[in-house]
Amino acid sequence: MWLVKVLSVIYFTACAAQNSSDGYTSTPIYDPPKPSLKLLSSWPDVFENETVEFHCDVHSPDWTASWFFKGEKLDTDLILKADGAYIYITAYEGEYACRADPTSRGVSSGLSNTVFITVYDYSPTAMLTKFPDFNPMYVGETVNLTCKVNLSSGWKYQWYKNGIELQTTKETNSIDLSFSDRGTYQCKAFRGETISTDISEEIKQDVLEIPVPALKSTWSDVFPSESVELGCAMDGGADWVYTWYKHGHEVQADDVDSLGSNGATLSIRSASAKHKGEYTCKGKLNNRPVSSNFSPGLTLSVYDEKPSVTLTQDPEYNVMFPGESVSFRCHIGVSSGWKYKWFKDGVPFNAPGNTYSLNSVGTANSGSYSCQAERGEDKIFFISSSQAIRLEVKGSQPKPLLTQVPDVVKVYTGESMSFKCKVELSSGWRYQWYKDGIHLLSNSNNLTINDAKSVNGGTYKCSATRDITMYNTSHSDGRTIQVSEIPVPSLKSVKPWLDVFPGESVKLSCGMADGADWTFSWIKDERPVQADGTTSFDLDAATLSISSASASHRGQYSCSGKLKSRPVVSSTFSHGLNLSVYGSQPKPLLTQVPDVVKVYTGESVSFKCKVELSSGWKYQWYKDGILLLSNSNNLTIKGAKSVNGGTYKCSATRDITMYNTSHSDGRTIQVSEIPVPSLKSVKPWLDVFPGESVKLSCGMADGADWTFSWFKDKQHVQADGTTSFDLDAATLSISSASASHRGQYSCLGKLKSRPVVSSTFSHGLTLSVYDTKPRVTLMQNPIHNVMHTEDSVSFSCHINVSSGWKYLWLKDGKLLPESGNNHTIKSVETKTTGSYQCQTQRGSDAVFSSDPSPVVKLDVKERPQAGITLLTGWSEVFSTDSLVLRCEVHESQDMWNYTWFKAGQHINRPPSKNHLVTPQNNPEQSEYTCRGISTGRPSYSRNSDSFQTKNLLLKRRVLLSISGCIFFGIIAVFLGCIFLRVFRKPADDKDKPGEAELFLTMSQLRQLSDTTCPMAQYITGAELNDPPKEADENGTICSETTQLPITSQDEQVVESEIEDVTEKNGGLISFK
Repeated sequence: MWLVKVLSVIYFTACAAQNSSDGYTSTPIYDPPKPSLKLLSSWPDVFENETVEFHCDVHSPDWTASWFFKGEKLDTDLILKADGAYIYITAYEGEYACRADPTSRGVSSGLSNTVFITVYDYSPTAMLTKFPDFNPMYVGETVNLTCKVNLSSGWKYQWYKNGIELQTTKETNSIDLSFSDRGTYQCKAFRGETISTDISEEIKQDVLEIPVPALKSTWSDVFPSESVELGCAMDGGADWVYTWYKHGHEVQADDVDSLGSNGATLSIRSASAKHKGEYTCKGKLNNRPVSSNFSPGLTLSVYDEKPSVTLTQDPEYNVMFPGESVSFRCHIGVSSGWKYKWFKDGVPFNAPGNTYSLNSVGTANSGSYSCQAERGEDKIFFISSSQAIRLEVKGSQPKPLLTQVPDVVKVYTGESMSFKCKVELSSGWRYQWYKDGIHLLSNSNNLTINDAKSVNGGTYKCSATRDITMYNTSHSDGRTIQVSEIPVPSLKSVKPWLDVFPGESVKLSCGMADGADWTFSWIKDERPVQADGTTSFDLDAATLSISSASASHRGQYSCSGKLKSRPVVSSTFSHGLNLSVYGSQPKPLLTQVPDVVKVYTGESVSFKCKVELSSGWKYQWYKDGILLLSNSNNLTIKGAKSVNGGTYKCSATRDITMYNTSHSDGRTIQVSEIPVPSLKSVKPWLDVFPGESVKLSCGMADGADWTFSWFKDKQHVQADGTTSFDLDAATLSISSASASHRGQYSCLGKLKSRPVVSSTFSHGLTLSVYDTKPRVTLMQNPIHNVMHTEDSVSFSCHINVSSGWKYLWLKDGKLLPESGNNHTIKSVETKTTGSYQCQTQRGSDAVFSSDPSPVVKLDVKERPQAGITLLTGWSEVFSTDSLVLRCEVHESQDMWNYTWFKAGQHINRPPSKNHLVTPQNNPEQSEYTCRGISTGRPSYSRNSDSFQTKNLLLKRRVLLSISGCIFFGIIAVFLGCIFLRVFRKPADDKDKPGEAELFLTMSQLRQLSDTTCPMAQYITGAELNDPPKEADENGTICSETTQLPITSQDEQVVESEIEDVTEKNGGLISFK
């Protein structure tokens, strides 16, 4: 574009020059006016994204304004709005200018003056300040809040209180404070429509009421010469000064001893009557126009004289006991603020407050107590000591004295009795009564029981309690009384029998259960008994004696009693005793325990002899008619021996009258030795494995009626989860053996019905329990991983511990029918391949099985096949009469030697791979086989298929001769055909005689398929079977390709060679 302009200028200049040269008159040339650039915005420094407005004054309407920034023309994209000489843009920092351009001419003015715009790259910040900077302030004070932005100008301000916008926009917000002005203040600045600051930080302003001074004093009533200090204080800080007033008049320093530095305290060192009155104070803030109202008044009283102090004791007991509580109180009836000093026997001691309490007094607390009062800090004011109080503390707890009237233990129903309780020391006692430890409802020191009953019997005690301290004495000694019914007399015979024989003496005794002090009277059959020649009484008639019993003394006797010193008579007679007199001789009854004839040595046997009539008998014992030294009615034989066997009898004699009975019937016993138990194992082995069952049986030679105890290592065996016993414990069964069952077992026998235990243990049986199940080992012989068919292999299963095993055989996890610990396979086959294991079992009821043996894998492969190859070639059939046979094992890479067999018989020659057959060593032309032998495995191969050598050379010679003839005949025919094609003149088609077919077609050959091939008949010398009527796709012909029925490997070689000839055009086909 600029090039066009330049060319245009040159062109117009040239034209102008031409015109000028042509003589035209030129127009006068003026300098263009210079515009003036003005910033219409109120400030030259702005912030990002703020807009400014410029005016370019060109002084003529025919000019338009162009705008420049930093010397370059302003991009129109930056202009927000343009209106002639006015523009409205977003400001960027730099110099701005304008230029005037005429609307109809191409001449422009120069640039205007420049205006520099400063643009801040950060946002403006509003700063909020407060003056005066006090918080809190008081109602009526004035505070000035100022919001200011330190950059640029033209700012307006927005104010906020507690987040709510205020209506003022001044830079300074002046507030005369009231309660409603409390809150948090913020502000922000703005100008234009796009720029504003963030809200400033908060300034919190609290507004308080002017506080009322608080007037205080330690006490408001004082005594002459006592010091006192009054204090005036305001809530909210220490910037207050105070003025004091008495009865409304300001107090001067001369009127009192001193005032504090800020007037907060008023001190009087020695009070007098002139200091009486009502005091007030008033506060004013330093350097601030804030004054308080007057404080409430405080009236100061001054007493005429010092007070007295009084000491009291609670409770007022002159004697106290350990554990009681007591308190002393030091009391002043006037004023307050007192501190107290305590003294015991004139010596001060520490105790807080005006009360000194002893919660549990002891003898060390005995003494004389007094107190003294004081108050004040700098100048202490004292009061004289109180009167002294003496405290006496006894060293032990008092014990009441309990007395009883009447002083007896046993009381009978209907009697009266009383108790009295008394504490000799001090006073203030209340009494408690207890019967058998149960509190009774009585507080008197006397307890009376009228008309005693059995329920009143028991142990009575008392105790005392202080009426104030509730201190308890110990319990008194107990007084026990027994309230009994008047007893019934007890009548008994002095001799132990009441059935007597004539002439025997009798004594009856009457007594009371509670002892002596009784007299008695007697009756027989309800009639009084009087003393006579045979009947007499002792002192108090307690015993009735009959010197010689007779029939007249038969009857029922009873008695009654009466107390000697008290009017108590038994209301009931004693029970009756019947006195009998017998007339015949008794016979003792002999019994035996145990009631058996056979007794074992060591066993105890007892006999009992009893006379059923009367009593008082002494007994005599006899063995086999010989008197034994025993007078008891029992005869016991302990630890019986064989000498104790025999017949036993007894008789009895009255111990006083010596009256004898007749002899008893006899009892005979036999004493035998205790048999030794017999122990045996139910199973034929005593070494078992974990989990296996065990049964042991114990028995006695003399039969049943025995129970058994079992022992292991001399320790008693108990039944548990695995150990059990059958009836009578004759069999010990262990359901699942473990290591804990190891040991030597033995047993003892015991008779069921008698305490007879075999003294000797049975012989011991030692039970061994292995730690683990038996390890079964499976061995293979021979040890080969791979076997070959026809090999023999034998497995043997071994378990080297215990006995009684049965063997199980498994193949691939399935049970085999074999048994015994050996398993032999005489000739393996490929189906014999598998994993073999064996396992052992024993037991019948509970079969124990071992874990299967480790697996032995048997891999059976086919034995390699030997094959015979004829080495004598076709070319040698006319030059030799012998055949060379070769034996090879083709399926193995091992090194082989070979043995040869003729007609199934081994040829006695060194092993060789080749074998020569001659007419001399094979005149009968036998069948040959061979077998490979090796030093490795397998050691021999399978025999080869038989190889037939009969007429083999002749067959080959004939076959080669015929094949040669056929070959040369085919060549001659072929050459003749070529000759005819070349040299024979062709004839017209219509004159051409039909050509004879030189060769048969395939269809013709199929039609001749039934014809027997004469060559085959010749070579084999045998008749061939007729071929099938239906041939294959190509038909079967009698030709050089007809296969011969060769059965031997050599004949197969011949066959393969003939096939090679056939593949090489040995067969003939038509050329058509």
